[in-house]
Amino acid sequence: MINLNEKLTNHILTLEEFSSNDINSILDLADLLKNEKKNGIRKKLLDGKSLALILQSPSTRTRVSFEVGMSELGGNAITLDKGFLQKIGNKTFEVRGETIEDTSKVLSSYVDIIGTRFSNHDDLIRFSNFSSVPVINCQSNLYHPCQTLADLQTLREEKKTLKGLNLSWVGDGTNVCNSLLIGCSKIGININLSIPKKYRQIDSVFNAALKFAQESGSEISFVDDPIESVKNADAIFTDTFVSVGLESEREKRLSDFIPKYQINQNLINNSKNDVIFLHCLPAHRGEEVTNEIIDGPHSRVWNEAENRLHVQKALLCHFLLND
Repeated sequence: MINLNEKLTNHILTLEEFSSNDINSILDLADLLKNEKKNGIRKKLLDGKSLALILQSPSTRTRVSFEVGMSELGGNAITLDKGFLQKIGNKTFEVRGETIEDTSKVLSSYVDIIGTRFSNHDDLIRFSNFSSVPVINCQSNLYHPCQTLADLQTLREEKKTLKGLNLSWVGDGTNVCNSLLIGCSKIGININLSIPKKYRQIDSVFNAALKFAQESGSEISFVDDPIESVKNADAIFTDTFVSVGLESEREKRLSDFIPKYQINQNLINNSKNDVIFLHCLPAHRGEEVTNEIIDGPHSRVWNEAENRLHVQKALLCHFLLND
């Protein structure tokens, strides 16, 4: 059960902020909200509350899921996209002539909670340090905690448990992989990483995950051969090989990853019969995954995408009903 009288944390930037109990509580609430939506129940839990979304890059799932989620909970969402944001210089950006810090102070005086999609994680940290209201990292170049919560909800729905599951990540060590590492290590899920050495996690991410894994009893391993990595997998994850901002590296990246790290029928055939495939989307079909897999019987990507709505509603309730 969710204890609405206990405030757990002020922001969620990486997922390190939540304990395993916190994560399970968020997932419990997400399941409840998903079931209520299925049964046509709409409780206006956040009536009168406002969410500001700062989207520095284009978004489909993030924008729609947060806007719809806030609306279904009775609140109001205001989206500030690229027409509002102006990038100045190579290392930082200002908003309509203001610094990040000043914008954070002003915006947090107007709304109850802020969701951000910053390209630079350091900008997110600067923004959150000056916000007087909770900040949710909707995605940065280093972390994607909302996606991990949706992944964990999907895994629990499919496998009925989380602790002790075996996952395989095949491909690039992206921001999605970083937060998944944090979430899995905290919750007690074992994860094999099949990632070329030059595309692996930075030390701070991997060391944090190792620390959490020691506490939970989970195991994290690097396995060079993707086929070996997936042999005992309950779920296989991947992400695009060419993330936003890396388009200039496209030709080199594709040659580094394909065909060895592509999720295709041959790879799936070397895993468990009931293995599921998950992808944060958008997918580059024919690159990191083939059509027969993403559209096939092992794929759970559409339920995974739907669950972004439910876990984000749970996050909004977590922060705004605990203030």
